[in-house]
Amino acid sequence: MNGRNRFLLPLISLAMAPALSLAGELTLTGEGSVRYEPDSARLQFTASAEDPLAAKASEQVRQQMETWREGIEAWRDQLADYSDARLNLYTRTIPPAERGGQATQQAVASQTVSFSISDLTLLNPLLEQAQALGMEYNLGPQQFYHSGEQQLEREALAAAIADARSRCEFVAAELQQSCGEVVTMNINSGYRPVPMMMAEARSAKDVVSSVGIREITASVSATFTLE
Repeated sequence: MNGRNRFLLPLISLAMAPALSLAGELTLTGEGSVRYEPDSARLQFTASAEDPLAAKASEQVRQQMETWREGIEAWRDQLADYSDARLNLYTRTIPPAERGGQATQQAVASQTVSFSISDLTLLNPLLEQAQALGMEYNLGPQQFYHSGEQQLEREALAAAIADARSRCEFVAAELQQSCGEVVTMNINSGYRPVPMMMAEARSAKDVVSSVGIREITASVSATFTLE
């Protein structure tokens, strides 16, 4: 999954008809989009344990983390921005099981692992390792992205500008004129990637079979001279 899988989809909005503004000028919109498959992901897993004694809860998490590190050793140099150093510990109160009973205190220890991968073939092996240890995670579309997303945004914008020029040339020809220089241009800089398919995994039975296709869109409003 890389940049070679993407392709441009110039769009023409028929709902937004071109409008003649001042004499000798034409104002219209242009739209463009790029479809692509994400090639990277940001991942986060949490090991946790509970026990009446804080030391025991912490030790359980320490053992989980040690097993995790051993299990991912073969891929460790491919995990960017890796972090797993901080142990969190707090106490929660458990209400009594019966009325008039006594509440108890439970120590909760947790440690979170976070990193990014640029090779999605590592995704399921890492998920399987986390699942085997009972680590918590929430994997959804927001975790996936393309390493060249800025270039994809520029390609979508280029397609929108080309679409505006093409529409100008068509309308000018219908008026027996020609499309000239750009007078003004407003650019929609939202560029929000839209998941066309979703990849989700939340439980020990889930693996990701397909990340899916996404789309970045851009639009412009331009005024051209008519000659």
